[in-house]
Amino acid sequence: MDATVKTESLTTIAGKTYTLFGTGHSTADYYHKISAFADLVLEKAPDITGVIATLEQMSRKKRFLKKTAGTKGARHSLVHFILNSAQESLSPHTTLVKAHLRELSLLKRWDATLFTSEEQYHLYMLLIELVNRAWGEAFRTAKRKVAFLPYCLRDLNAACRSGPGELDYVCRGCSKDCFVNHVSTILRSAGVEPYIWMNASLKTLLKDLQNREGGLGVLGVACVPELFRGMRTCMGLKIPVVGLPLNANRCMRWMGAFHPTSVDLEALRQLVS
Repeated sequence: MDATVKTESLTTIAGKTYTLFGTGHSTADYYHKISAFADLVLEKAPDITGVIATLEQMSRKKRFLKKTAGTKGARHSLVHFILNSAQESLSPHTTLVKAHLRELSLLKRWDATLFTSEEQYHLYMLLIELVNRAWGEAFRTAKRKVAFLPYCLRDLNAACRSGPGELDYVCRGCSKDCFVNHVSTILRSAGVEPYIWMNASLKTLLKDLQNREGGLGVLGVACVPELFRGMRTCMGLKIPVVGLPLNANRCMRWMGAFHPTSVDLEALRQLVS
């Protein structure tokens, strides 16, 4: 089945908190901006490993980020520079975050993913780009490469015929309009095993695969906050990891019902090629 879909033909969508379309009709502008932003950061601080470590640590400190973004202090000049630069370039993609946070119940505010702040979104977006650069070659040359895709990426108008595979569910290619199908086809052609993350305990599975396979690489697809947290898990296990964010977060967890979502397939091809 031909699973080629032109990026420019994607339907513009907004999620509960973010959209990679911003105010336009294509996600290409987001990928251009995040790449240019990463270049700018690395010009200021060329040690990509050190930058990732610093931002990963800072991304956990919501109150610190909010305070730092609103001050002119030089104590944390790199983080201050990044937060303010991100606000200029990435805020069109996160205009819904503040309204979402105001709507959250006290109970849901204990959910770190749902309670992700705008500053954290911007750091996660940058970190995903930086980690892809830092670990991309190790992922692409890994002995075994696996990918975990979200169930929400499926065609909501078709009866999904996916079934159990070696590690988790696998796509059977039943719908030409299904992004799980499109993504799986691209990944298989690049030597990556695609799985729909349904039942697997990810951390336990990755540890087991790492012990069995040795040279393991992982690709994740998810909404921005969940994607980076998964990438963080892989980095903690010293597993080469790359990630592709959903174009918007529109699943049951965020919106109370599933809504169609998508990914930039050209960005995926570049990531695995």
